[in-house]
Amino acid sequence: MHLKRFQDAQAYVAPNHFDCTGLRLQGFEGGGPENQWVGLSQFLPGGGAGPDSTPFEKVYVVLEGEMTVIVDGTETVLGKYDSCTIPPGETRTIENRSNHVCTMLVVIPYPPAA
Repeated sequence: MHLKRFQDAQAYVAPNHFDCTGLRLQGFEGGGPENQWVGLSQFLPGGGAGPDSTPFEKVYVVLEGEMTVIVDGTETVLGKYDSCTIPPGETRTIENRSNHVCTMLVVIPYPPAA
């Protein structure tokens, strides 16, 4: 078992994100997961990311608050414990349109060069 306490999670800057703090919960370290990494993103009101895409899929799980996910002009609001998978190459925008912080768990496979 590889244990990491929340207090030991390191902050990271996610490209094309704004008003967001990301913490790496697992991954990119010896003894950690081999196939994917797990982040915790905290978006302030008005915060978000995109539009952009990645060559690998992503899974979002909202733990607190809500997040609007926009794909091909369709808007979907994810609430507490809702989740979605963004397939490889799909362009998405995410926006916290509420007045509360949105906390989201993010699971992403390692990039090929990792």
